[in-house]
Amino acid sequence: MNGTSIIKAQALWYISPQLAELRSEVLPELKPNECCVRTLYSGVSRGTESLVYSGIIPESEWQRMRCPFQAGEFSYPVKYGYCSVGIVEEGSPDFIGKTVFSLSPHQTCIHLPSSALTVLPENLPPKRAILAANMETALNAVWDAAPSVADRILVVGAGVVGCLVAYLCGQIPGTTVTLVDVNSSRANLAKNLGVQFALPENAPENCDLVVHASGHPAGLSTALSSAGNEATVLELSWYGTRAVSIPLGEAFHVRRLKLISSQVGQIPSSRRARWDFRRRLEAALNLLDDKRLDMLISDEIPFHSLPGKLNDIFNSSSEILAPLVSYDDL
Repeated sequence: MNGTSIIKAQALWYISPQLAELRSEVLPELKPNECCVRTLYSGVSRGTESLVYSGIIPESEWQRMRCPFQAGEFSYPVKYGYCSVGIVEEGSPDFIGKTVFSLSPHQTCIHLPSSALTVLPENLPPKRAILAANMETALNAVWDAAPSVADRILVVGAGVVGCLVAYLCGQIPGTTVTLVDVNSSRANLAKNLGVQFALPENAPENCDLVVHASGHPAGLSTALSSAGNEATVLELSWYGTRAVSIPLGEAFHVRRLKLISSQVGQIPSSRRARWDFRRRLEAALNLLDDKRLDMLISDEIPFHSLPGKLNDIFNSSSEILAPLVSYDDL
C-alpha cells in the first residue's frame, strides 16, 4: 500500500427509518497528518444508534448529535457510528502497525487524522476495546453522580452502560450496588460483575444514589421510587423524539429528590479544568482491563451481513448487549 494507491472501502449507511445498506466508496488521497486504518472490529450502540436507525433523532439535536466522522445527515442517508478498532497500515511512522480506537463509523477502511487515534493499551484485547465509548459514558455518569464510600446505589437498566456504571460503583469501598432489570437472566451477569441484582418489583428502597439507564419511562419511575430522601437520581437514558411521562407528583417534592441529567458530549464541570476528551478516552480504555467485561460482548456479526441483522439488534426485546461487528472475512 502506498500514498498513490486507490483504496476502496465499504461503509454502513442508514438510508431511511429501519433500513440500512452497505455502500462502496473510494477513499481520498492520504494527507500528511492522516493514517490509513483497516478496521478489525466495530461495536453497534443499542442506545443512540437505535434512534438513528429508527429516525427519531430530534431535528433540534442534529448538530449536537453528530459523530466526529459522520457523513450525511439524520434526515437520511447518514453514515453513523463511534466504536471502531483497527490497525494502522499507512501514515505516521509513530502509528504504523499499532492497534487503535477511533470514534469512526462502521467501515472497512478509513483515513483519519492521527490526532483522532488512540493506541490501545498493550493488555487490552481489540474485541473488548469496542466498549471504550460505553465506558466513557459510564465514567462521565459516575463523575456526574458522585457516589461515595458506603453508599447504597441502585442502577436501573442492565444494558451495557448500566452494567458498566454498576461495575465502576461496585469498586468503591463499602458500597452496596444493585443492578435492576426486567430480564431475570441478567442476574448472573450482575453477580459476575460483583454487584447484586433485583427485578423492578423487588428493587431496594431508600437508596443514596440511583442511576437510570434502561431507556424506558417505566425504569425512570422505578428509579424515582427507589431513591431515599434528598437523594440524587441520575438520568442517563435519552429518548430522542419520544415523549416521557414520569411521576413527579406523589412524594417527589416532599422527599426533595434531585433529578439530574448526564451526557457524554461534555466533561462535567467538576473535572473540566483538568480533563479533556483524550484523557477521558485513555482512562476509559484502561478501565476496560478486566476480562469479566467480555461478558458484555455478544453476537459477533460479519460486517457484510450487518444491514440484515439490525432489526434483531435494535429490537427492544433482544437479549443482545454489545454486538461485535467483525471484518475478518473481508
